[in-house]
Amino acid sequence: MKQKKITIILPSLKAGGAERVLSFISKKLDKNSFEVTLLVLGFKKDGVYNIDDCNTVFLNKKRLLYAFPLIIKYIVIAKPNIILSSVTHVNLLMAILSFVFYKTSFVAREASVVSKISEHSKSLLTNRRVIRFLYPRFKKIICQSQDMQNDLKTIYKINEDKLIVINNPITQLHHVKDKVYAKEEIIKFITVGRLSKEKGHERILKSLQLLDYNFHYTIIGDGPLKNEIRDLVLKLEIKSKVSFIDYTNKVSEELRKSDIFLQGSYVEGFPNAVLESCVVGTPVLAFNAPGGTKEIIKNDITGYLVNTKKEWKNKLDNIEGLLQMEPNTVSEYVKNKFSDTTILNKYEQLFKNLN
Repeated sequence: MKQKKITIILPSLKAGGAERVLSFISKKLDKNSFEVTLLVLGFKKDGVYNIDDCNTVFLNKKRLLYAFPLIIKYIVIAKPNIILSSVTHVNLLMAILSFVFYKTSFVAREASVVSKISEHSKSLLTNRRVIRFLYPRFKKIICQSQDMQNDLKTIYKINEDKLIVINNPITQLHHVKDKVYAKEEIIKFITVGRLSKEKGHERILKSLQLLDYNFHYTIIGDGPLKNEIRDLVLKLEIKSKVSFIDYTNKVSEELRKSDIFLQGSYVEGFPNAVLESCVVGTPVLAFNAPGGTKEIIKNDITGYLVNTKKEWKNKLDNIEGLLQMEPNTVSEYVKNKFSDTTILNKYEQLFKNLN
């Protein structure tokens, strides 16, 4: 069988969910069936993911607009059968290019519940009319969660035949932590994610201030609300109990050292950090927000989902159930559901079925 030529487009290989997942997919797709090229708009020096096993082209541009002519030139020369993009602004550009390169099958991977993200950002990129007009140009749209699919179908009126749910895979099988929480220790909380409004760090911090037991909270991530969140920690007078790490390539080690992952998001795509926490056996307390969190968290097995601030506080006040969750049980649940073999097979079947 002749190999299908697939190009996967990313803005950069900086730390991020789309970058992590699609660089992994690029390396792992069946090389007998697919000839894969990873087209990166940014710079090699910025990359944090191993792409040694993948043919990669860097356009060395800071912005999508500057890369636009080079993308067109690349498509003309390479003639890919399939182009897979992710991140909304890149998706919209690919939808526009589909009017010109009509022999190429364009596939989008949606990274968020768009209508909910638009509540936190009034960008043109989440404008309902723009998405309704351009997204139907894609042969398929990969949704990371059922909520994403429902959002595009009901709010943006995208034909259901164009939508397919494929969760994110486990990209690394880290060592599961050895022990559960031992009494009298300081309880160690952790959150990993971008420091932005929709991630809900402020409601986590305000709830922690009210606790009457010893804890330490580690926040890993960077973003536009970095200074605002640090100021809130000072205002709440919990500076001695909170640590910040802008970036680390040893997230799994930090997760293993922690007792509970706290997820305060108002909306999620498919939270890779929550998945990674479960992989190492650290349970999660999360708000039941739109997105993929509810597909990872199963109450009493991998953690707890709550619907209100009152329920959240109740779980924190009565923390013993979370602390005593068995790490291997937490880990095995997500490994069975989100293994790389399972997810890669779904991508490969999708690409094979495209004309």
